[in-house]
Amino acid sequence: MKDMDIAEVSRCTGVPASKLRYYEEKGLIASIGRRGLRRLFDPAVLERLALIALGRAGGFALDEISAMLMPDGLPKMDRERLDAKADELDRTIQRLTAIREALRHAARCPAARPMECPTFRRAVRLAGAGRLEVAPIGSFKAEAVSVTRRRR
Repeated sequence: MKDMDIAEVSRCTGVPASKLRYYEEKGLIASIGRRGLRRLFDPAVLERLALIALGRAGGFALDEISAMLMPDGLPKMDRERLDAKADELDRTIQRLTAIREALRHAARCPAARPMECPTFRRAVRLAGAGRLEVAPIGSFKAEAVSVTRRRR
């Protein structure tokens, strides 16, 4: 494959040219020359940009990603750091799952108002104590409540 100018790289990856220039300034990618005023890149930059996108999606900062990318284009991944980030993502997923389930429960709960539901109130208390992610509130099946059912 032939060298690619910045517009081609941007078109292929969806990364704006301004961000490509920023990545180059930060040392994440390197141009190999110019065609007129446009920067040229080796086609291997596409894989490097995909690695950067994966790192960003995984929550790594650009400086962390930079530390994992060698100048020769090969990644130097710290497996302990990757494992720690995976653990962090697990905790985030657990917290977001609990939040999602609390919201779904509130939307479908037979109680007239969500705050009249003991299950939802428990979720609110846990969230207020910053413990929603470490104390999941279960399946959120509608509990029997002694309140007026809401009208549909």
